[in-house]
Amino acid sequence: MDFLWTLLFMALIGALIGGFTNHLAIKMLFRPHEAKYIGKWRVPFTPGLIPKRRDELAVQLGRTVTNYLLTPDTFRKRLLTPDMAAKAEAFVQGKLEKEILMSDRTLAEWLALGGVHDLDAVIDRKAGELIDERFQSFRQSILSGTVEETVPEKWLEQAEQHIPTLTAYVLGRADGFVDSYEGKVMFQRLITDFLESKGTLGGMVKMLFGDSTSLVEKVQREAKKFIAAPGTAQLVETMLATEWGKLKRRPMAELAGGFDWDGLQLALRTYALHELDTAGRLAQPIRHYWKDGAAWTAEHLTPQLIEFTFSQAEVQLEQSLKKLKLDQIVKEQVDTFPVSVLEDLVLGISKREFKMITVLGALLGGIIGIVQGLIVYFTNLT
Repeated sequence: MDFLWTLLFMALIGALIGGFTNHLAIKMLFRPHEAKYIGKWRVPFTPGLIPKRRDELAVQLGRTVTNYLLTPDTFRKRLLTPDMAAKAEAFVQGKLEKEILMSDRTLAEWLALGGVHDLDAVIDRKAGELIDERFQSFRQSILSGTVEETVPEKWLEQAEQHIPTLTAYVLGRADGFVDSYEGKVMFQRLITDFLESKGTLGGMVKMLFGDSTSLVEKVQREAKKFIAAPGTAQLVETMLATEWGKLKRRPMAELAGGFDWDGLQLALRTYALHELDTAGRLAQPIRHYWKDGAAWTAEHLTPQLIEFTFSQAEVQLEQSLKKLKLDQIVKEQVDTFPVSVLEDLVLGISKREFKMITVLGALLGGIIGIVQGLIVYFTNLT
């Protein structure tokens, strides 16, 4: 009976020693957090293992993160996937439509966001200055030479080619006028005025021919014969050609000397600025000018943009991660952690396992105590 009590006592002592030593070993991983001194003598095993090797732990954690956790392949598998590309495309297209293409914000408001204000006044001023400059240049070029020097040669040739047509037109109109009532009245007045201006001789001619109507009809017939004569057409055409030649040699300034150039310039400027309507055009949203913008960007812009972005990200991924120096970032962050945070971090993850280690130590200590008790018992028997 004494043997059993001894065996149980040694098993209990072994279990307490085993459990306590394991528990102490676990605690000594973190505690004490800083070195302890007695005078100038540093107490051994202070600080704990992890605080003492904190720098090495930080470096190793950084290497572990960059070599095994946040690797280029990890980002490719998690981020650069067709599913992520589709989600990114839908997100970008949605934002593009909501914030830009279908927004009520006007062009003037968009420009104001970029720091551009009163653009309509600037455009109107620049357009007005350009119109005035071009008009003055045009006026100078028009008035600086003769008709022949100013008017394009092709126009002059075409005008000369139309002289026969103009001749036929003039003679045709003249023939029609002679036959018309207005022509008859004109001839009658001319004949009457002519005879009255000749005094007695005119009166005698009037008495000879009687009523002026018959004389008018004779004059009309002779006038029509004159108009229809081949020589008349040639005469008129020659006269027109001669006058055209003289006209071509005349200075444009002489022909247009009395023209209201300033009025024309003001009218052109006013009309151009009215048609330009810069303020009205800038007061419209983007969708007013680009009704199919959402459909077009969804088909031609957003997919290509996301594809380009993902392809460039994949190409630059490894280099970018190297430039980020994640291992250095992790090291710096771990260095800033209080030791208590590292302790809570590790214990929070492995608390159950550490308890099992303590229990295992107590179990092994108890078994060792039993074995020692048996050894002592059998030794005493011999």
